[in-house]
Amino acid sequence: MSFAVAILGCPNVGKSTLFNRLVGSRAALVDNTPGLTRDRREGDAKIADLDFRVIDTAGLEEATPASLTARMQVQTERALADADVALLVIDAREGVTEADRHFANWLRRAGKPVVLVANKSEGRIAVAGVSEAYRLGLGDPVPVSAEHGEGLAELYERLAPFSREAAPNGETTAAPSARLHLAIVGRPNVGKSTLVNRLIGEERLVTGPEAGITRDAIAVDWSWRGRSIRLVDTAGMRRRSHVESKIEQLSVADALRTIRFAEVVVVVINALQPLEKQDLTIARMVAEEGRAAVLAATKWDAVCDRAAMLKAMRERLPAALPQLLGLSLVPVSGLTGYGLDAMMEMVIFADVVWNRRIPTSDLNRWLAAVQERNPPPLVAGRRLRLRYITQANIRPPTFALFMSKPSELPDSYRRYLVNALRGAFDLPGAPIRLMVRGGKNPFAD
Repeated sequence: MSFAVAILGCPNVGKSTLFNRLVGSRAALVDNTPGLTRDRREGDAKIADLDFRVIDTAGLEEATPASLTARMQVQTERALADADVALLVIDAREGVTEADRHFANWLRRAGKPVVLVANKSEGRIAVAGVSEAYRLGLGDPVPVSAEHGEGLAELYERLAPFSREAAPNGETTAAPSARLHLAIVGRPNVGKSTLVNRLIGEERLVTGPEAGITRDAIAVDWSWRGRSIRLVDTAGMRRRSHVESKIEQLSVADALRTIRFAEVVVVVINALQPLEKQDLTIARMVAEEGRAAVLAATKWDAVCDRAAMLKAMRERLPAALPQLLGLSLVPVSGLTGYGLDAMMEMVIFADVVWNRRIPTSDLNRWLAAVQERNPPPLVAGRRLRLRYITQANIRPPTFALFMSKPSELPDSYRRYLVNALRGAFDLPGAPIRLMVRGGKNPFAD
């Protein structure tokens, strides 16, 4: 992107709605509840032929030091520092408030170029608010309706000069190379955001002792040992019966959507309360979506008998998550950085396994051997015949097995085949799909 734009303003003026309009998707959560956004979120924005990076921020509010609001304010200040221009958004229906005046003064002192945006300008009721915006002393306001897509042409005219300043010779940046999409998921308050901050080496996400600070799924572009990674932190997922507020429902839906689009998912558990029911439920969701997975036991710095704890967790895993046999379990600490390199090595390995393709000839030699070792069961006095197997897909490894009477194959024998596949072809922890088909070998003469 040629330049960066930070969207700032008081709570509930429509900053996230404007962000979604500019990036062309519902990337940021939107609701009438003030203060929904807490972390800064980045995206690739476009208005006609104008491409730029846009940063959504938390609402500007007065805050006492060390409060959650103050920590959110720090993220907003960092977004402004990273930006080439700020969009100060006000609510045209409400008119200019005292808070708008306060933060307009703050932006003037910051020394960054500012474009004043009067949002919610559709209809006659907003005319007075747009006129009142001149009092802020930030030049002509741009009346827009982020919800309806109105006013973007004028916003284009105000932002276009920054593109020309950033790339005077018409140069464009190269398209980013393929990245590994890595999601961080888990229960609330297990230390996901602290872990991400330690990984990337900066306080990029708001953290604290309060549960449920993260609401949006926040993506961060990062590199580990030369590998380009899009790292996505998500909101904590509680049991469905405990999710009551609309905001939490939106946050959990956003986290589930992140899992669906991820390639590898790190399921973060609290080492002081390991493998609780909700931890296992989240891991099963990841397996059902067919994503590669790694289990990270965080807060390891607070564990007393580490050897005993690690042994107990590893002994329990095969029974608790049989669909992910061989799942990597890595003890880590977001506070000290312990185990993070080992975790990332397991992430890269999980991605390799997830993309593994096995030659058909090897698979069919294996199929003959497993049938000889443990023959299929009898059905109506006749033994089921497993004729042929081939790998139909990767990401996750998916196999098509052709046999007689596929509907009669017992689940126990299907599990035997999946586990035998996992062991014979080194597929630890990967969700394996086995599709059973009737008929003869389709590749035979």
